[in-house]
Amino acid sequence: MTVGQRHSKKVNLSVHIVGIDAQVPLLDGSTVRYVNLDNAASTPAFNVVLETVQEFMQYYSSVHRGTGFKSRISTIAYDQAHEIIAHFVGANPITNTVIFGKNTTEAINKLSYRLPMAENAVVISTQLEHHSNDLPWRNRAKVVHVRATPDGRLDEEDFDNQLKLHADRLALVTVTGASNVSGFLLPIHRLARKAHEVGVPILVDAAQLAPHRRVDMRPDEDPEHLDFVALSAHKMYAPFGTGALIGPKAVFLASAPEYPGGGTVDVVTLDEVSWAGMPDRDEAGSPNVVGAVAMAAAAQALNELGMENVAAHEEELIAYALEQLSRVPGIRIYGENNPNKANVKVGAIPFNLEGVSHFLVAAILGYEGGIGVRSGCFCAHPYVVHLLTLSEQESSTWRQQMLSGDKSNMPGMVRASFGCYNTSEDVDRLVAMLERISRGEYQGDYELIPSTGEHIPRGFKEPLADYFLLERNAR
Repeated sequence: MTVGQRHSKKVNLSVHIVGIDAQVPLLDGSTVRYVNLDNAASTPAFNVVLETVQEFMQYYSSVHRGTGFKSRISTIAYDQAHEIIAHFVGANPITNTVIFGKNTTEAINKLSYRLPMAENAVVISTQLEHHSNDLPWRNRAKVVHVRATPDGRLDEEDFDNQLKLHADRLALVTVTGASNVSGFLLPIHRLARKAHEVGVPILVDAAQLAPHRRVDMRPDEDPEHLDFVALSAHKMYAPFGTGALIGPKAVFLASAPEYPGGGTVDVVTLDEVSWAGMPDRDEAGSPNVVGAVAMAAAAQALNELGMENVAAHEEELIAYALEQLSRVPGIRIYGENNPNKANVKVGAIPFNLEGVSHFLVAAILGYEGGIGVRSGCFCAHPYVVHLLTLSEQESSTWRQQMLSGDKSNMPGMVRASFGCYNTSEDVDRLVAMLERISRGEYQGDYELIPSTGEHIPRGFKEPLADYFLLERNAR
């Protein structure tokens, strides 16, 4: 089965999604089609990805050095997966390597161990980053965070100033391709040119970018070449536990891997080790072959759909959503809220309703609307605090409360995030529920759980066992 011919932005892409018509129970005892607006956290699987995995499982076996037919076919599939991901991001496979791991977080951590740095090195990051593209670097270098503008965009003037200020000690520029909170797209190729002008490589965290826009590392000699790219399969319709780091082979060949073990060597004696080439030396142990095959299948599916079509569909949906959400009484949308500027971001829209906890809004949407969203700080605390314009006193108060185990007053937002399959009907469902919440017309009596901040409807027994539980007798 193929994903189909190229689609225009008017074509409904939902036909390609596993579980798209799943019915879920509501608080009133009825059921409704589930609306997933939590795609920035994780996407469902493409049908073609699941079918590819099911077909491959008949032949799954250990990779490399196995002599049986299944091992040979699994090895070829795993090697081809590396090639497909290199092509997906526009990397030169001769000079660059694709290293599979669990996810983007692990990929960035790997680079933080493997990238050579001086003792007094500086890494330039931004205030827009997910924690996964911030915390790994703090163990290796002084991390300088480029400011965000009041509305949440990258302050490129500050980027230029920080680049000039730290040029003599700079080891890396690392930026997100698209914010997981506001959806803002960063000018990654322009930033790459500026980094290269001072002789510094750039890493792009493409976890939020890859499912929505074409990622193109460009030729190695191009001034706007992206030196390193990290991305996750579970955000691009292949939730089977794989991510990838793509970058120059020379960087990884220059030193021993941070995780040595089986498969990372050519020769071992009691006194010496000869490390393997790439990517073997950086994929220790038995790899997630199934996950790599799934990720490659998703990349091929996205290419066949056409990333330009995915982007056009999403821009239309964002514009529609911003227009419709603006009608909701008491709503505040963070970041870009102009429907005519939908092209500056991917499909993540953070908002709050006046007088209603973000945790409570998300709970009501889920329990009473069958709509999945996310609330909180989205693993980007400094950025969310900035967008909320919290004072230092306010920030200090909630930090102390959280450290004491009480998340009752944790600041945050609700985030609705789109996949390529979402429709205007999904937006209408969201808007209708938000209008009900703003009027106080919801059914449940919600209990706050201080340790998590969650709101749970009192007395509601979820019929989980009627849908799926690993322990079928559990209730």
